Amino acid sequence: MRDSGNTRDTNPQVISEPTPPYPHQSQQPPGLERDMDPEPRYRATRYRAADKLRGKVALITGGDSGIGRAVAVLYAREGADVAVVHLPEEQADAEETRRAVTAEGRRCLLLAGDLAEAPFCREVVEQTVRELGGLNILVNNAAHLNSQLDLSELSYEDWDRSFKVNVYAYYHLVQAARPHLKAGDAIIATASEEALKGSDTMIDYAAAKAALVNFTKSIAAHLAKDGIRANVVAPGPTWTVLNVADPNMPQEGLAQLGSEGPAGRVAQPEEIAPVYVYLASDADSSYTIGEVIAVTGGLTNTR
Repeated sequence: MRDSGNTRDTNPQVISEPTPPYPHQSQQPPGLERDMDPEPRYRATRYRAADKLRGKVALITGGDSGIGRAVAVLYAREGADVAVVHLPEEQADAEETRRAVTAEGRRCLLLAGDLAEAPFCREVVEQTVRELGGLNILVNNAAHLNSQLDLSELSYEDWDRSFKVNVYAYYHLVQAARPHLKAGDAIIATASEEALKGSDTMIDYAAAKAALVNFTKSIAAHLAKDGIRANVVAPGPTWTVLNVADPNMPQEGLAQLGSEGPAGRVAQPEEIAPVYVYLASDADSSYTIGEVIAVTGGLTNTR
């Protein structure tokens, strides 16, 4: 694994991130980012803020780690207060996210629970509004992933949980958030490159993420009537605990994650997060509605 260390900030970022092979490792789901080797990069030290989200309130599911944490940090740097939804088992990671957000001078509300439960989805919206004073940006980012090496291994339980966490929770969050959103506000969903092409190992995950894409496209016109923009980010392979804690992720596959694409490596969360700033900022993306922005290191252009 190549890691440029202290020279990273002096070289173009596109060639400065760790490359395969990545160390062999595994965790029990949902896993913790703090136990990954190397730890994902989320601080985005090269990123320069411009008060794009000053005075806004964002609710980010799965904001305790990975892409969600990086988004929380950049939103805070842009002036937003942040509510982070996480599983109780992810408390240690969530606390690190809160430290990073408060270091940017913004408030961070941690909300622990299971998004597969509809009442919890509604409660996190209401609690965010009560404690942070409103809601302007909803980022549906939490996900469930349990790969299968053969179709016969795909259980109903996994299928059901994938859709409850990846799709049903999104529906409940959107319905609960809509009365609080106004013109200039935004809804952003995290999909995946797998949603755009399918996957022979992430079968239920890819199907659920594809449903998320089409749900967003379907509701975008309804929301746009009120000046609310709904869009999707489709990241490629990214160095997050979601992959390390996937029970059926082959170690060789993890070690070479992202190597098949033009970039030759995985993305770091801080490389994906600026797209969420763009989509949250009315000044930047006022004409971006119902779109899917793929950030895949070129993978969707080569398949």
